[in-house]
Amino acid sequence: MSSNDKGLQPPFVKGWPDEERVVMGHGSGGRKMHRLIRDVFLRHFGNPVLNRLGDSAVFGTRGAQRAMSTDSYVVQPLFFPGGDIGKLAVCGTVNDLAVAGARPEFLSAGFIVREGLEMAVLERICRSMARTARRAGVSIVTGDFKVIERGEDEGVYINTTGSGTVRAGVDLGPQRIRAGDALLINGPIGQHEAAIAVARGGYGFKAGVKSDCAPLGGLVARMLRLKGVRMMRDPTRGGLATTLNEIADATGLGFVVDEGLLPVSKTVRGVAELLGFDVMYMANEGKVLTVADLGKAGRLVEAMRADTHGRGARRIGEVVRRPPGVWLRTKLGSLRRMIMLEGEQLPRIC
Repeated sequence: MSSNDKGLQPPFVKGWPDEERVVMGHGSGGRKMHRLIRDVFLRHFGNPVLNRLGDSAVFGTRGAQRAMSTDSYVVQPLFFPGGDIGKLAVCGTVNDLAVAGARPEFLSAGFIVREGLEMAVLERICRSMARTARRAGVSIVTGDFKVIERGEDEGVYINTTGSGTVRAGVDLGPQRIRAGDALLINGPIGQHEAAIAVARGGYGFKAGVKSDCAPLGGLVARMLRLKGVRMMRDPTRGGLATTLNEIADATGLGFVVDEGLLPVSKTVRGVAELLGFDVMYMANEGKVLTVADLGKAGRLVEAMRADTHGRGARRIGEVVRRPPGVWLRTKLGSLRRMIMLEGEQLPRIC
C-alpha cells in the first residue's frame, strides 16, 4: 500500500504538506511537536487524563490520587559538564512528577543500547542513575534492556517511567491561574542547553558552563507546604518561552516576563550570543517555573532560596488579562511577543 492511500493519510498532512514524514523538529517541543501530538497521538489515544497534556498524568479518586510520567532520553554527548544521560533520565522524570504536586516514589528504567558499547560506559551510566535516584528518594524497581545494530552515535537511549502519590490537599493546574498572579523561577535559565552545545565541541570555543540537571522534589515539597502555588512546570525542551506558551494556550491569559529580572549567567548569555540562540527558548533540566498567588510570592521565593537548587530564585513576571499570549518586557519598556518556535535551536539536548 502506498503512502498516498487514504488509509495512511493522517489529517495534519492536509494542512501541512511538508510533514508527510517525521523530521527532527517533531521531537523539539515546539509547534511541530505540538501538532504531531494533537493530530496523531491525541486522535488515537485521547482520553480525559491524557488530554490535559501535563508533565505528568494525574488520576484516581480525590482522596488517593497518583501521578505517572514517562520520558525518553537521547542526549548527545552521553557525558557533559554537570551531568550525563543517566542522571538526566532520573531527574527529568522525578521533576515531572514533582511539579504535578506528587511525591516521586518509583521509577522504571528501559535501556536501548547499540552493539559494541563499552561495558565501562554502561557501568558509569548506571552508577550515576543509582546515585541520583538515592538523592531524589526514589527506587528503580523494574526495567528493560535491548541491543540494536551498530551505528554512528554513542549508542545509549534510556526511557524512565515514574509514579508517585499526589500530596494531600494539593491542586495544581491552569484552571487555578488568575490575572495578577506572579511568575517565579528558582535560578538562572539556559544552562543545560549551553552546556550541551559547548560539550559537543563543534563550535570552536570553550566555556565554563555546567548543566543545571538536578532532582527538584525537595525544593517543590518545601514550596507546596507554604500554599499559594497555582501551577508548576519544568521548562525543558523549548525553554521558558515554550512552557509559558503552553500555559497561555490553556488559560487564554497573558504572561509577561520582565527582561530586567530574568536570571541569566554571563557565560550562558555569551554562548547564546555566539550561537545565535535566544535564552528564553534554551532548555533547562533543574528549573521550576511557578505561577503563584501574588500575596504568597515573597515567601515562596524565600523558601526556594533556602534550598540548594533555589539559591538564585526570584520573581520574573506576572499574569495579565490582556494582551493574551507570552511577552517579554524589554529593558526599554516595550513588549516583545514570544511565540512558540516551529522547531528547536539545538537537537538531542535531552
